[in-house]
Amino acid sequence: MGRRSVVAYLALTFGVVCIGFSAIFVRFAGVPGPVSAFYRILMAGIVIVPWWLYRHARLPCRADLLLILGGGVFFALDLALWNTSVMLTSATAATLLANNAPLWVGLGSLILFGERLSTRYWFGLAIALAGITILVGVGAWEQLRLNSGNMLAIGASFFYAAYLLTTQQARKRIDTLTFTAISVSASLLLLSGLNLALGTILVGYSIKTWSALIGLGLVSHLGGWLSINYALGHLRASRVAVGILGQAVVTALLSIPLLGEYLSIDQIVGGFLVLCGIYVVSRRNEFPRQQNQLMQVEASSTRT
Repeated sequence: MGRRSVVAYLALTFGVVCIGFSAIFVRFAGVPGPVSAFYRILMAGIVIVPWWLYRHARLPCRADLLLILGGGVFFALDLALWNTSVMLTSATAATLLANNAPLWVGLGSLILFGERLSTRYWFGLAIALAGITILVGVGAWEQLRLNSGNMLAIGASFFYAAYLLTTQQARKRIDTLTFTAISVSASLLLLSGLNLALGTILVGYSIKTWSALIGLGLVSHLGGWLSINYALGHLRASRVAVGILGQAVVTALLSIPLLGEYLSIDQIVGGFLVLCGIYVVSRRNEFPRQQNQLMQVEASSTRT
């Protein structure tokens, strides 16, 4: 293994730890989901947008611009739902359930683009769905008494898949910095409007809350984005995809001492099956025409 590969793996590990802290920061902030989502994007945008303006602030063509703006809207809705779910269910469950986007991306590729999905994909989907059922609770499904936090996390994964599917074509033609700056701007506008409509309070928080919000934006979002993007430049996208799955494990481990959340047997078994299913779906060549682009889009706006 060369020196660059070693540095790339270290960057990937650091990035996974950064995004693994996302749910912890959200819980520490203790504010409504749309508020923490707004400040996550704002803190990262304060760095990304001026950087883009300084480097080469050129807008893409109208079609690509509309795709990126639409993706930014989906990404903002994903964050608002997921951050809210973290406040209503365990941090680990919210992280696991929200990271099922690769499953929905596959189905979306089939429905929207007519792509053929391999037997491996359907096998991975079945494993992940079984894991989700166990994680949420078989009894909850039977009695339709579903935890609202779990449902919001699953809903967030749908919006994240929509974000990936919307932006994948534009991402092939647009550099990462331009793509991210425009996407972040669109997300920030929507989250501003959402908080205004909900009448949420955006100021007057404690030092603890502000510290958590800053950590969410600069550590989890910006730090995770930079590190994982660096890894993508030196490692195969499939390896990075598998590595990113480690964020759920990081969140689970951090939740024990920091949040006092211990995993039940159902959560351990269900979470393991979810990760296995996503791993099977995310393996190399599962989406021959889209895998690299999707992974690059995902890393350039790392959510969790």
